[in-house]
Amino acid sequence: MAKKKAEGYLSAKESRRISRENRRITNEFEKKRKRKNVPESEYLTEMHDPGNAVEFDNLHTYFFTDAGTVKSVDGVTFEVPIGKTVGVVGESGCGKSVTSLSLMQLLQRPQGQVVEGEIRLNMGDGKAYDVTKMPNEKLQELRGNYVSMIFQEPMTALNPVFRIGDQVSEVIALHNGEGKSKEEIAERSIALLKMVGIANSEGVYKMFPHELSGGMRQRVMIAMALACSPRIIIADEPTTALDVTIQAQVLDLLRNLKDKINSSIMFITHDLGVIAEMADYVVVMYAGRIVEKGLAEEIFAHPAHPYTIGLMASKPVVGKQVDKLYAIPGKVPNPINMPNYCYFKDRCEMCVAQCGGDYPHEVSLSATHKVSCYRYYDGKGEE
Repeated sequence: MAKKKAEGYLSAKESRRISRENRRITNEFEKKRKRKNVPESEYLTEMHDPGNAVEFDNLHTYFFTDAGTVKSVDGVTFEVPIGKTVGVVGESGCGKSVTSLSLMQLLQRPQGQVVEGEIRLNMGDGKAYDVTKMPNEKLQELRGNYVSMIFQEPMTALNPVFRIGDQVSEVIALHNGEGKSKEEIAERSIALLKMVGIANSEGVYKMFPHELSGGMRQRVMIAMALACSPRIIIADEPTTALDVTIQAQVLDLLRNLKDKINSSIMFITHDLGVIAEMADYVVVMYAGRIVEKGLAEEIFAHPAHPYTIGLMASKPVVGKQVDKLYAIPGKVPNPINMPNYCYFKDRCEMCVAQCGGDYPHEVSLSATHKVSCYRYYDGKGEE
């Protein structure tokens, strides 16, 4: 952490010291990642539960900036079961997208690094890889084939100077194109566009992204993500830029296609309505940590953490008239200088005497419902 002057600015000397230290740390991580011919035994691992598609275990992802170290993801642990949808919910900046980018290993490098923890990816047949230990050359084989991502804004994710067909075909050619002719790849691309509900698939195949509507572009992104039938689909707020009717169509499409190719979805959003409709399990994140997780029914029927209760209270309810929607008071703590007590304490309206102590550990309210809050430290289900 940088030592700041009284007026709040870093001295040039202090900034240089932090930069040197950051380069030293990130160079070590980058050296490991760029190694060639790494034996499989180095990143081979075992799933704690073979019924999970991926397991995040005590994941720490930091960004080494000139102002100090930002702990974007600070000890996250949860699972995505095979064939299920896990919704990751929380306000902007809580670490949802960084968690998913850690799985894809698409963090902004060299500043962004996974510094601790495991991400176990189930490869099938009893084999599992720890993604955090894999070198770049092997990760390239996983992206698209086993894990794929639907990005938040299709207009920025699609290349404006290439036709839609070229972009979909590139995914197939790169990951699944061995022994296939150009005509066969083009045929597969058109079939994918048809599968995601694009009626004029042959016409759209020849178009540029700017010629399509927002909903059509999002369908193209889904087609690209599903091109190689991945085991895990990361949907990073895929409906944010769409109107409500198109949003409903895209959600239906995702739900049906997940069942068709038997994959799991990690659905990232701040929209509780979408989570209620899509998710089997819900993970609530705040300031880089998980504050509550459980089955969707448990989280919506019995929210336990004050932050989750605040999120529920702040969403509008059909048929209920209020003068003003509830807003959680205060603001998120500085990510470079996090407090050593519960991160939500300064905004919490349900504080108890112990809240000024260490960060609360996880308490089990049921076999599937867990919460990190001092209000449940009654000796029942503590871990």
